[in-house]
Formats: sequence, structure tokens, C-alpha cells
Amino acid sequence: MTRPTLALTLGDVAGIGPEITARTLLHHPDLRERCVPVVVGDADAMRRGCETIGADPAVVRVLDDVADATNDPGLVEVVQSGPSLAHVPFGEIHPDAGDGSHRYVVTAVDLAKQGKVQGIVTAPLNKAAMHAAGHQFPGHTELLAHEFGVKNFSLVLSAGDLYFFHLTTHVSLRRAIEDVTPQRTDAVLKLVGAFTKALGRPRERIGVAGLNPHAGENRIFGDEDADVLAPAVERARAAGLDVHGPLPADALIPQAVKGRWNLVVVCYHDQGHAPFKAVYGDDGVNITVGLPVVRVSVDHGTAFDIAGEGVAREASLVLAAERAADLAPGWDHVWRTAQEAEGALV
Repeated sequence: MTRPTLALTLGDVAGIGPEITARTLLHHPDLRERCVPVVVGDADAMRRGCETIGADPAVVRVLDDVADATNDPGLVEVVQSGPSLAHVPFGEIHPDAGDGSHRYVVTAVDLAKQGKVQGIVTAPLNKAAMHAAGHQFPGHTELLAHEFGVKNFSLVLSAGDLYFFHLTTHVSLRRAIEDVTPQRTDAVLKLVGAFTKALGRPRERIGVAGLNPHAGENRIFGDEDADVLAPAVERARAAGLDVHGPLPADALIPQAVKGRWNLVVVCYHDQGHAPFKAVYGDDGVNITVGLPVVRVSVDHGTAFDIAGEGVAREASLVLAAERAADLAPGWDHVWRTAQEAEGALV
């Protein structure tokens, strides 16, 4: 099978993105057997990242075209996007770095639209820096969806065979409750179904976490579980998915961690992120399901407090690239199902 070409966006160059990218590409030669990784970002920032980990900055090679990539494990091959950001200091919010992190994603999306890359892997950006540059997106996920022009997508946290799909993500808790609608729940469950097929496990059990404590406790703690989630589960079951719920989150998520469930749908950001990060830390990644190509990200931030010190761990970025390489060949079905579900959103 042809190795997929992956665009590795550099993220915020004031953070740990350049150094963990350098470690990923120079210290993990086995990755080249699975994919062709090409950095989308700034060559000067990448050279500084190499210096930070004690590598020769001369290993950075600027490409005129992605097709020119050699996949040499001794090189860091870069598509230059915009001006040099060599002047940006480590560990500080800087609008130029925020503008760069936005631009690298836009460039990667353009490469994907042209068919030059089959997946996108993202190092962390800093939301405050991106906002300071005038790009008012809550994060990578929403920026990618905007650039690809899609509405039906889900942030998915993954570690091993465990996947947490999110009905809502970067909104206030009040807004999240409002956004848990029948249309949104139906659309995400369709995405989960498509994803199980891409994994080759179409009959995988899917657990849906309740929105309220005890999944509403027979309406004692709210009506949303009975009026929104339970009917959506029944519709998904009628369509052939092995969906269960809504189930109390404080029971479902510990069971998932112990291996009883591999696919879980959570209702809001912290319902999924807090327990996931507490258990898996650097062993997790963030997948965006619903885009035309696979996108996988590290599950951590820019770590301004240690940027430039050469101590940042690359494990999550390596895992993200490996997961993107594995998922890219079967991604077309996930995308087509997402398109079918698009009309279900309001």
C-alpha cells in the first residue's frame, strides 16, 4: 500500500511544537515506513527546534513542492508558509506566532484539497495568540471545519482502541446544553457508525453518556436525557448501530477505561476531556471526524513554561502521526457518511 503523505503543521512556534516535531522526525525512523511526513510551517522555527534538541539545523530542507519529499529519516522536510518567524521568542503570546499557526493550518488544508496530502497532523497552537492575530476560532477543530466548509464533525479523543466522541466542545456549559439537540445527536451517531466501519468493526458497541447526573434519573434531574438522547439512541439502533444509553457518565466512563466500551459519546468538553486526560495523558490523541481527510492532533498544549528547554516529550505527536497514517486509507467512507449527515444539522 502506498504510504500516505501527512502535513505536520508546526503550531505556535513560541511553544514546544518545533522541538517535538524535530524529535518526532529525527528520532523515530520507523515512522517513515508508515507515512511520508512533511512539515508545514516555518523553516527558521524548525531549525531552532532542531538546535533545541541538539540536532544540526542543516537537516532542515525546504521543499518547493510536497511531491519533492524524499522521506529521508535524516531530514526534516518543510513547506514554507509565510514569512520567517525567527524573531518570535519562546514562551510568550505573540500575534505573529498566532498568525503563523493559523496560516499553517490553512496551507495544509489547501494541500489536502489539491490531493497532495492524505492527512493532517497538528502540533499545538495557542488560542490567545491566534485571537491576538485576529483569527477568532475556538481552536484547531473549528478552524479546520471552517476551512473545509463542513458542519458535521466531532472532536474525538483516542487512546489505543478507546474513542470518545463529543457532541459539543469549545462552548460554554450553558451553550453546550442548548447544543445537545436531536439533530446534532443523530449526526454524531452517524459519524460514529461510519467510523466503526472504517475501523473494520461495524458491530462495535457504542455507549452514550447522559447529559445530566444519573442520565436524568427518570427526569428527576432534567428532561434532556429522556427527550433528546434516548430517542436518538433508538433511531440509531433502528438504523443498525449497536448503541446503548443514555447511561450515567460516572458509570460509563470508568467502564470504558477498563475496556468494556471502546466507543463512547460524551455530551460536553469536560465530560470527556477531564477523565481522559487524567487517565491517558501523553498516550492520547485528538482526531477530527467529519473532514475530507483524517486529522489527528496531540492531546496537549503549547507548554510555554518549558518551550526551548529541550525537555518536551514527543510521544503524543508520534502517536498522532502513526494514527493518521493508519486511518488515512479507510477515511473516504467516514467522509461520505459525514456528508450524508450534513443535512441533519440545524
